[in-house]
Amino acid sequence: MRLGLVLSEAAQGLRRNASMVVSVVLVTFISLTFVGAAILMQMQIGQMKNFWYEKAQVGIYMCTAISPGETCTEGEASQDQIDAVKKRLESPTLAPFIDKYYFETHEQAFENFKKQFAGNPVADYVTADQLNQTFWVNLKDPSESDVLVEALSGVPGVESVADQRKYLDQIFSVLNAASYTAIGIAALMLVAAALLIATTIRLSAFSRRRELGIMRLVGASNRFIQTPFILEGVFAALLGSVLAGGAVVAIVHWFVQGYLGARFTGFALVGLDDAIIVVPILLVAGAILAAFSANFAITRYLKV
Repeated sequence: MRLGLVLSEAAQGLRRNASMVVSVVLVTFISLTFVGAAILMQMQIGQMKNFWYEKAQVGIYMCTAISPGETCTEGEASQDQIDAVKKRLESPTLAPFIDKYYFETHEQAFENFKKQFAGNPVADYVTADQLNQTFWVNLKDPSESDVLVEALSGVPGVESVADQRKYLDQIFSVLNAASYTAIGIAALMLVAAALLIATTIRLSAFSRRRELGIMRLVGASNRFIQTPFILEGVFAALLGSVLAGGAVVAIVHWFVQGYLGARFTGFALVGLDDAIIVVPILLVAGAILAAFSANFAITRYLKV
């Protein structure tokens, strides 16, 4: 097979169908950008889970004077009940699971509440004695929080035992839903890109049907005839993939690291290293998509 002739045929096809090629580039660019964004979002969710789950605490809320429930029938938790909970936390049964803990009094809880709700009218109606005194416990393995919940739920003076990871799971569920939405949009766009590539190749073959007939008469193989058309699709899709890769890197550099990084300094965000991992995935995905679509289209056309 003469490589120079094949490449010249592919270049000629690209020039003849310039508008369709631009359409393929744009559709591939948009669809693969969504794919890259979805991958980066999953990476970010994974990093956030590792970061926040390690910091997640178990809150042991002691009864207040207005707490409902069977364990709070005597009103506010007494000092003896607080000491009993502390003794359980330091017992040989629970101590191996606990990294550290501290006790938050009414006054400390009220100060934290005022900081959290500064400027909110609700802060004017809450008093210190209405807020629970709380044991905040950091576990060595946050996934073993059920041990603490089972051991202290129902203990006199304890209103409730709450694992903060349950609140984090709700946030991550929303983020996962957004990620899956991006994946769904990307899948639809990839289908559109595949159909557009196939249509472009068939139109290109139709416009050169006389040349293809002559090539068949002189004994050109199907592989020789098909290769220029496949190269057209691969070139257009690769160009779109490169643009998508550049967009992903730009988003991470200027938006994630630049804009969000300056405002969310408390935890790690995806960086350029993660974006560079995604770029080859987009390039390979674009090439495979184009090669498959183009090969399918030209093979079907030559059989007609």
